[in-house]
Amino acid sequence: MKFSQRLYQKVLPIWESNHNHPFVKGMGNGTLEKDKFRFYMIQDYLYLIEYAKVFALGAVKATDLHTMGKFAALLNSTLNEEMELHRQYAKKFGITTEELEEAKPSPTTLAYTHYMLHVSQNGTLAELVSALLPCMWSYWEIGKELKKIEGASEHEFYGEWISMYSSDEFGQLATWCIELIDELSDGKPESELVKLEEIFLNTTRFEYMFWDMAYHEMMWPTNE
Repeated sequence: MKFSQRLYQKVLPIWESNHNHPFVKGMGNGTLEKDKFRFYMIQDYLYLIEYAKVFALGAVKATDLHTMGKFAALLNSTLNEEMELHRQYAKKFGITTEELEEAKPSPTTLAYTHYMLHVSQNGTLAELVSALLPCMWSYWEIGKELKKIEGASEHEFYGEWISMYSSDEFGQLATWCIELIDELSDGKPESELVKLEEIFLNTTRFEYMFWDMAYHEMMWPTNE
């Protein structure tokens, strides 16, 4: 069994919870409140900034030019294409570029990105890929499932999100990362595989927490 299949089986209950989360289901059936998605868009923008840094670290830690170039391309497309699309999409929800740039991360966004960057800076390339993969892989899975719902990909507000993450282009990126973790884990001792599995599990847990954070619009506790 490939290591990616082992990872998939490990986190399947959490991924099923993601698919059944009211935020995700609300995108699919079009009932999600716009204010919740607006909150999500701002936090996701802040997340993407830190996620791009993981790609930069991937290029640093890569040991061959092909992998280095792939991470560099992901960094470039995230910074110069995906984030611009994000800014344009945000305008549908009345979010200005200034609001995005001045926004503060929620506790969940902060914890998730700090953990991911900690692993990426201090660990191996395999550990870095284990940390970044759940976001890419689970979004692809969610996008594909939501696209099966009649009319979902044409929804005025959520259709663009569904189309983006169910696309063949995004699927190719996810597939490359899945194949890379299989390549990097091949021949590793069980002790290292267990560590990679734990990292993958942790960022998968953070993915669920991110959906939950967005649905409840959770920021820092306040007495105001």
